[in-house]
Amino acid sequence: MLKLLLWLRYLRKRKIVLLSIAAVALSCTLLIVVSSLFNGFIEAVERTSALLEGDIVINPEGIVESSELLLERLERLPGVQTAAAFRWGSGGLLHLGEGNVRPVFYACVEPVRGAKLSDLKASLLRAAASAGVPDFEVPGYPGDVGAWVGIGLLAEPDEKTDEYDFQAVKKMIGRPVVLTTGSWELKDPGDLPEDSDEVRPTGDFKRITTQLRIADVFFTGHYWYDQFIYLPLEESNRILHPKTSRTAVNTVGIRLSQAADVEKLKQQVQEVWSDFAKKKLGWGEERINRTVIYTAQQNRGMGLEIIRKQMRVLMLILGVICSVGVLLVFCIFYMIVITRQKDIAIIKSCGAGNGSIVSIFLGFGLCIGIVGSALGTVLGYLVIRNINMFENWIRIIFGLKIWRSSVYVFDKIPDEVDWSWCCWIILAAVAASMLGALIPSIVAAGTKPVDILRYE
Repeated sequence: MLKLLLWLRYLRKRKIVLLSIAAVALSCTLLIVVSSLFNGFIEAVERTSALLEGDIVINPEGIVESSELLLERLERLPGVQTAAAFRWGSGGLLHLGEGNVRPVFYACVEPVRGAKLSDLKASLLRAAASAGVPDFEVPGYPGDVGAWVGIGLLAEPDEKTDEYDFQAVKKMIGRPVVLTTGSWELKDPGDLPEDSDEVRPTGDFKRITTQLRIADVFFTGHYWYDQFIYLPLEESNRILHPKTSRTAVNTVGIRLSQAADVEKLKQQVQEVWSDFAKKKLGWGEERINRTVIYTAQQNRGMGLEIIRKQMRVLMLILGVICSVGVLLVFCIFYMIVITRQKDIAIIKSCGAGNGSIVSIFLGFGLCIGIVGSALGTVLGYLVIRNINMFENWIRIIFGLKIWRSSVYVFDKIPDEVDWSWCCWIILAAVAASMLGALIPSIVAAGTKPVDILRYE
């Protein structure tokens, strides 16, 4: 009780102690905000890395036919929500109008499976407003080939607000566009070995022009992915290899439930694929083993690890800067010890030992650490949860747009607090406050009552 009364007395009488609390609080706020922003960005990248291809991806060597049977087998695995097959392409040009030509990456996909795999239904401007399943049908043009076009291909965000004019973009649905691709002339399958279903060029490259209409526009909030275009899988031959009759895919994506064990399912997917490739496709072991099966996290692993290392270095630098709070606690406590030696001497003359004196000041440091870190956590939480609003205020007041999707990829600043890092920061703040109080407490314990009270 005596210790508690002394702590409260010092907090009430020594207003300068509030400086040490403020230093701890601001240090915690800074570290919580920085760690939450970094980890929020990393989590956003991990989520969107599965946006196009799913949580587990099968990337075989060569093209795959009869993919429907493979998809059915994969969807029977426990923990698998859906599977979809793709035919990716690159090097295309999308002609949107006179003088408006954009380079594109495109994917041929079955609409229902593809939208379910990528969670695209909520991102499709027309389909999201309807209760039906997504499709490539163009309203008013039933005979034309439709396409889902990323909003980044059709418009640029406003220079000041970094937001798209969605009403103007919606009016583009049904608009005709032209996709230009290219293909090598293919050898006749009879000229290839019996154990191969690969296609090989003869050396003649042909330009392929496909007339399309915009069936829907998707907005994912990811600047790069909003530059893609989705096409119906049944049109893949006409777009990629017009002289072939085989509808084949080169990627299979798998969407898992949230509770699924990714690594365990990856092994099961490997077994299903090996069995399918051997029995249905007739592939040999060597070719099957060259198939790459990876998770969305592994796909982004190298780039994310670099970001994590940068975050650790930045947190270390900021931690060193925030160590000024330890020095401030030390200075304030040392000043208290020097100016309150009479109180210390009286306490010791009443029978208090050195350990009790040390515990008083260490406990005082503990109180400052707890109060400061609590205030810092609350302030950090408020900053992170409202950071997009603060950024918008800065744009309105100063005309300065800090966050742009074309630079930082995402349209919004991450606004989720990383509580795992937050706990470590709180513990570090409390420990630092007690460390700052350690030397003053030892000095206080060394006070000799006879020297201090001699002339009282």
